[in-house]
Amino acid sequence: MTSANAARLVEHGTPLSVEQVELPSPSDDEVLVELRFASVNPVDRYAAEGKVAADGPLPRTLGQEATGFLDGAPVLVAGEGLGAKRDGVFASAAVVPRTAIHRLPHNVPLDAAAALGVVGLTAWRVVELAEVRDGDRVLVLGATGGVGQSVVSYAASKGAEVWGQTGSRDKADSVTEAGAKQAVIADAAGLADAVRDFAPTVVIDPLGGEFTPSALLALEPRGRHVLFGTSAGPEAKIQLQQLYRRQIQLRTYAGLIATSEERREGIASALEQFAAGRLRITVGRRVPLSAMNDGFAALGDRAVIGKVILEVG
Repeated sequence: MTSANAARLVEHGTPLSVEQVELPSPSDDEVLVELRFASVNPVDRYAAEGKVAADGPLPRTLGQEATGFLDGAPVLVAGEGLGAKRDGVFASAAVVPRTAIHRLPHNVPLDAAAALGVVGLTAWRVVELAEVRDGDRVLVLGATGGVGQSVVSYAASKGAEVWGQTGSRDKADSVTEAGAKQAVIADAAGLADAVRDFAPTVVIDPLGGEFTPSALLALEPRGRHVLFGTSAGPEAKIQLQQLYRRQIQLRTYAGLIATSEERREGIASALEQFAAGRLRITVGRRVPLSAMNDGFAALGDRAVIGKVILEVG
């Protein structure tokens, strides 16, 4: 049997335990992949806390997406219940379903590509859902986050003028470096006034809470608002007359309910844009597998711009 170093969830609400595990022999519909980098996502931390996939097996290896090599060729491994319904990819090697394998071009960086299965897919999907096109004015909320950085770059590649919101003046430069014309430093209460002259035609919103009604207020008539997260809060009060009288279109995206086919098609599209340089993934911090719990802490304190990447191989 093959052994691997892996970050294991032993009990919900406790730090992960990095230990050596024996991997099972692959079945006919599985393969053994040597892994190099894994992406640390908020949903992985929620799984560790028991907030999602609480009925998954224990102990188990966490991690939804990673890059590495299969028969010497670079691959992305993502989806198919990894880290939730079965052992994931926070490990130096893993046995995974063949359907979780996505071939990578040799010229893409493996550390950034490790985030294509969640961040890349989400950024591609929400920009397409918003129908961003040349001439649009796009406001990206949470523009220093992993998805936000990628959304800024992809929306700008379509010819849109992009402004990116952040609550931290210290992070403003990263917004323009990702492709935005301007960084908007504002909280929810000041957002509408801060972008009034911009008059966005599209808002990409991973924040929710009071940011959502403020952004809806700022939208141009017939504007499109895509909501795909609630990191600022799950509830908000929305003035319905403002929506229908100005024909605002409120659209939503939830990656957790995507089918396997939808996920594979979306990852393929995100990979195409990534390889062409139109969709960027910002790696903000690389953490060794032995310090896995530091990666979760970095997500919690929101000190990282872009993605936390785990060095697993």
